[in-house]
Amino acid sequence: MNDGGSAPARRQVRGALAACAVPLLVLVLTLVGACGKPSTPLSNDAYIWQRKWTPPVTSAFEYSRGFVQTWHVLAAEKDTKNDWTIVSPDWTTLTAAHAPVTAVIRIEGQLDDLNALPVAHIVELAADWKQHGITLAAIEIDHDCATSRLAVYTRFLAALRAQLDPTVKLTITALPAWLDSSALDALLAQADESVLQVHAVMNPAQGLFDPTQARAWLGAFAQRTKHPWRVALPTYGSRVTWGDDGRVAGIESERPMLLANGVTQDVSHELVAQPEQISAFVTQIERHALPGLKGIVWFRLPTDADERAWSLSTWRAVLTRAPLTAAIAADVRKSAQQSGLFDVSLVSGGSIDAPLPAVVRADSSCEAADGINGYALDYDARGMLLRRVQPGLLHAGMRRDIGWLRCGAADNKKVSVHVEP
Repeated sequence: MNDGGSAPARRQVRGALAACAVPLLVLVLTLVGACGKPSTPLSNDAYIWQRKWTPPVTSAFEYSRGFVQTWHVLAAEKDTKNDWTIVSPDWTTLTAAHAPVTAVIRIEGQLDDLNALPVAHIVELAADWKQHGITLAAIEIDHDCATSRLAVYTRFLAALRAQLDPTVKLTITALPAWLDSSALDALLAQADESVLQVHAVMNPAQGLFDPTQARAWLGAFAQRTKHPWRVALPTYGSRVTWGDDGRVAGIESERPMLLANGVTQDVSHELVAQPEQISAFVTQIERHALPGLKGIVWFRLPTDADERAWSLSTWRAVLTRAPLTAAIAADVRKSAQQSGLFDVSLVSGGSIDAPLPAVVRADSSCEAADGINGYALDYDARGMLLRRVQPGLLHAGMRRDIGWLRCGAADNKKVSVHVEP
């Protein structure tokens, strides 16, 4: 690819610059938009992190082929017990897509003996994927090690690079925690590309993603790497449990939560990646491009069976930069079970998944109520209400029952409910 552009394109640029120099106010005002730097769309890559390619995974993959450029597919894992687990994708579906694929090797960050890392196994895996007809663009190492272990990790990458087919790129994921380390430069020098992960569970008040903090991390990372890089952004939610010491005791996303001994479910929080917030962040980094930033790697491919991920329609809207409209309303209906009892539901009528409202209040003078599915009965100066106890998203076009009201002999035309942010 010629970075200098074609001769006609260069002539157009020179012409535009010359026009901007004309000292006529009206002409300057006309051309000011043309002289400004347009936003550059970032490419969309995506992680397939599922261990099994179930029908919902295959269906979501097929749905997303038109707007995802490169697939980062979990290929193997090395855990702290030194077990090496191969994750086999749906070869037929993956090869039929004719799309570039990055095979991701996840190596547990707590692994003590980095000399035991399977260089030969990774080289064999790359060859095996090629034999299956995969267009293998890269091998990506996902190793969230402590900052103190970066030098050891660098030596491992150097050994892997020496044995890897030179036609296959070597990429790594990078953590913001590494930015203060002088060892980061040598580590990044071993990789052809890197992916900066800016979504993490640190504080329940901050959620999974803090756009201000993320923007600062991106700016700092751009100053450290001399190779192309991408940023990983979330499409999912997690249920996180903190222990009494303030540390994370368990995380439940696409797999069941594993809790430390003595930790109860009462200290858990639902953290959600908000589609509108993420979309606004993408618009910002496209408008103010950073050196070397080539694209986004979305974590992870959502499916219809994934309750904590975005819906596929929301996923498509965000990735294609389509207009986003979130709309949610409360609905009340007579219960079929008992006279005087009314079911309260939320209905999402926008084009994307909508955040659950903080409060749902009944206008009528009902004498009793209770909440379910993330809502609980509460009271304030205005009376009885259903209050959200955990944040979450309601998928576009879906309904969720959140509680009931007991309103005597009233009918549903006289019992109305409304949401409050």
